[in-house]
Amino acid sequence: MEVFKRAILQPGPPESFALQTVQEVVKPQKQTKLAQDENQLLENILRTLLQELVSSALQSGEQIMMYGQSIDDGETTQGHIPRLLDIVLYLCEREHVEGGMIFQLLEDLTEMSTMRNCKDIFGYIESKQDILGKQELFARGKLVMLRTCNQLLRRLSKANDVVFCGRILMFLAHFFPLSERSAVNIKGVFNTSNETKYEKDPPDGLSIDFNFYKTFWSLQEYFCNPASLTPTTAKWQKFTSSLTIVLNTFEAQPLSDEEGDANNLEEEASNFSIKYLTSSKLMGLELKDPSFRRHVLVQCLILFDYLRAPGKNEKDLPSESMKEEIKSCEERVKKLLEMTPPKGKDFLHKIEHILEREKNWVWWKRDGCPAFEKQPLEKKTVQDVTKKRRPRWRLGNKELSQLWKWSDQNPNALTDPQRVRTPAIMEYWKPLAEDMDVSAGIEPEYHRKNSRVYCWKGLRFSARQDLDGFSRFTDHGIEGVVPLELLPPDVRSKYQAKPNDKSKRAKKEEMKGAAPQLEENQIATPASEVDGEGIRADFESSAVQMDADATGTGNISQGGTPTPDEHQKQSSDTDVTQEAGQLEADAEVEAGMIDGETDAEVDLDAVG
Repeated sequence: MEVFKRAILQPGPPESFALQTVQEVVKPQKQTKLAQDENQLLENILRTLLQELVSSALQSGEQIMMYGQSIDDGETTQGHIPRLLDIVLYLCEREHVEGGMIFQLLEDLTEMSTMRNCKDIFGYIESKQDILGKQELFARGKLVMLRTCNQLLRRLSKANDVVFCGRILMFLAHFFPLSERSAVNIKGVFNTSNETKYEKDPPDGLSIDFNFYKTFWSLQEYFCNPASLTPTTAKWQKFTSSLTIVLNTFEAQPLSDEEGDANNLEEEASNFSIKYLTSSKLMGLELKDPSFRRHVLVQCLILFDYLRAPGKNEKDLPSESMKEEIKSCEERVKKLLEMTPPKGKDFLHKIEHILEREKNWVWWKRDGCPAFEKQPLEKKTVQDVTKKRRPRWRLGNKELSQLWKWSDQNPNALTDPQRVRTPAIMEYWKPLAEDMDVSAGIEPEYHRKNSRVYCWKGLRFSARQDLDGFSRFTDHGIEGVVPLELLPPDVRSKYQAKPNDKSKRAKKEEMKGAAPQLEENQIATPASEVDGEGIRADFESSAVQMDADATGTGNISQGGTPTPDEHQKQSSDTDVTQEAGQLEADAEVEAGMIDGETDAEVDLDAVG
């Protein structure tokens, strides 16, 4: 301990003698770094020495940080305790001793000192903030520093030591990283212990409405704990009714510009108090104070912003009626802030900007407070950059250049018939035929009929190569398009069509369509033209127009009137020709649908 006392009085920077002093006191096994038990021994010696220096300073009546005189590296006088702290801080920074030792000494020093001396001690901590915040020291002592600052905040008065409390909070904000979870208040807990006490019974000789006084100060209960204002409770109705009374009073008693100029807000800020007095006798004066009104109205905006904050559960969200009430009250509050002198519009604009930025923090907390810091990119040396040169390609990249090169070597590559080959219909439908075989035991979800692309390609191939199989798609779906030769006997019978089913169905539909047409022609014929010769002439012309090539016009006599036998033969030939023509037209339409003319009308949802 005597060795450290002599070291405190030595002039010059600590790096010139600090390590030699430790080696002389501890005699470590290693020359530059202490072991765990050696660190503990050194810490006990330093804490004992610090306690003796504080005791001597108190006995002498001097301030702790000014006790004694020693010469630092700047040839200026310095107290013994700051000199000792500088030596230990240097040893911790150079990793000669354990990094958390300096934080432990600062905690002991604040616990042994009065609040007056703690202000000087905290000034030293603020001056060494950059060194204490280095990663090698911060990782070892961040919890000790947080505990030290919290103990100071608990000892300070929130009403009288507002500035010192603010210094501590600002230090913590700079010392800890932005994403430090210990200061985030993840759960959003409110300080419900901050109660506002006011008079419950009216005093004698009161000149104001005491009911308004109670209503006004009762709003602080809701501002203190906004979470209690849920849509399902009666507190919301009570709060809105009380707030309406207060807003009506503010609107009925607007402040003039003279009253705003009379209250100098800059002078008031220098004597700022954390809470207003709640005496009923001061109510009349406080209502004429623009700063007092602004505080209350800003509290309302903060409360409304909390109730509409994102990231809440559905049960905590406001109802539609509650949202409308919040909107109407918020508009009134903003209008009152704009009317409150001085510079009401500028003040409202700044408050809106602050509340808008607050939403970013709400979303950040809701997402679990992800880290803001990003690792820096590795800096590449100039030599590495010059060595790696990007190759230059003729067409921009390697693939296009290689493709162009192949085209020069083989001009016929694009016209090679083997380049794109359409598979045969039997080969293409063979996998689906295997899926349809029950003995194969393939599960339905693995069938190829579930692939829309496979079915679409198969329908196009069948339209070109197997029109008969393509026609079975309407009745049996995609499985009916598979050629019957590929199917096993038990499955094939299911998809074999009955003979002449389609021809009969087409003829039946044709006759249904011809009957209304004939009836319409008969109705449209004038009565003067209805005779045997005219009807026969119309029938002959109709038969000739249906199929002139197939009816055998050579059988008609030169006069244009056929014999009864010829008429019967002509009618029979006409029916056969119409049926064949209808089948040919159906085939052409179905082929066109698959060839791309009406591809959009193919119902692939029916597949499978």
